[in-house]
Amino acid sequence: MTQKVLITGASGFVGFHLIEAALQAGLEVHAAVRTSSRIDHLQGYPVQYVSPDFSSIDSIRDVLDHQQYNYVIHAAGITKAFSDDEYNAVNAGYTRQLALAIQSAAAPVSKLVFISSLAALGPVAYEAPAPILESSEPRPVTGYGRSKLLAEQYLQQLEGLPLITLRPTAVYGPRDKDIFIMFKMISRGLEPYIGRKQQRFSFLYVKDLAKATIEALTSPCTGTYNLSDGNVYDRYALADITKKLLGKNTWKLHVPYGIVQALAGLLEKMPSGGKSAPALNREKLNELTAPNWYCSIEKSREELHFTPAYDLEKGLAETLQWYRENKWL
Repeated sequence: MTQKVLITGASGFVGFHLIEAALQAGLEVHAAVRTSSRIDHLQGYPVQYVSPDFSSIDSIRDVLDHQQYNYVIHAAGITKAFSDDEYNAVNAGYTRQLALAIQSAAAPVSKLVFISSLAALGPVAYEAPAPILESSEPRPVTGYGRSKLLAEQYLQQLEGLPLITLRPTAVYGPRDKDIFIMFKMISRGLEPYIGRKQQRFSFLYVKDLAKATIEALTSPCTGTYNLSDGNVYDRYALADITKKLLGKNTWKLHVPYGIVQALAGLLEKMPSGGKSAPALNREKLNELTAPNWYCSIEKSREELHFTPAYDLEKGLAETLQWYRENKWL
């Protein structure tokens, strides 16, 4: 009998790739989406849609009892919010509601995979003697990171949950709008940076994340795992590779930190009409300028047998090809 998986956050960037990977693995895919979500990019895929109310355990449990899923992947969440309360309500509160519904559902779920984030741990010092480990003391620097950490803590409090938590670092790939902005700036000859301090980064191609997530569904392991491509990159690597792929020369602009900090503070105070949180605030600035986001994936390699197929150059090349084929560039 075909195994069934419920994927939350299915209409998003990561969710799309999770759906593709799940279908390729032969799973029957059910996508949990808001009724207001755009799903036109999923047309043509053999996916069934459900829209539970994640503020209601009963609503979630009704879906679980009716469909009797073998697996659940929880990738839903928000990356922009006006306050910690808003982040926590969605990223932590809804995660807890889903887990409680799974615990009380009529049919047991074999595995819950929660897509957390390296932001739940936060960065370390540039001179840190070791990369970020799963056991590192959490020091999240944003409301988003704190909400992901709170979600992890909620899940850890629930006994008997067949849980794997994945903490991907910066994820990029086809359909990603954030890295597309960088491609567009470099294609126009501009390469901006905030300040001049050295930084270390780790990256993860979205297809490697999707593959790791699907394989985690049938892993006998439980626990928390960092994910990246296993490499460490300096602050210029992303742009250097992109310039090479685009065949572009750029003007490298180092904007003083103090100027960007003042701008971030101003954006925080500007009225938004309640429509959307500012793209840049002082917390986001701290995240962007943090000295070291390099994480270890040794635990994932050893226990989940995680083997990344893409380094940054290979992943960016495939991403660029997708942007061009789909007329983004």
